[in-house]
Amino acid sequence: MFPLTRNALNQFKIRSIQQLRSRQSHKNHSQDFHDRYGNTVLASGTAFCVVAWVFTATQIGIEWNLSPVGRVTPKEWNDE
Repeated sequence: MFPLTRNALNQFKIRSIQQLRSRQSHKNHSQDFHDRYGNTVLASGTAFCVVAWVFTATQIGIEWNLSPVGRVTPKEWNDE
């Protein structure tokens, strides 16, 4: 990197991700809602969606437009 560019970038007060992570790891981190219940909420939401889709797909009588090949036979032609 050019020295001029490096000096210009060092003037900004932007911290790198590594600096932020190291500062956060030294701080006593108390658990918030997402730390305590995040995985539970995610798992229960996933389970709810799966159950809802399984119910929808199997119980409410949607006609899924399956192929009629082999089940539908043509009627005789009426020439009246």
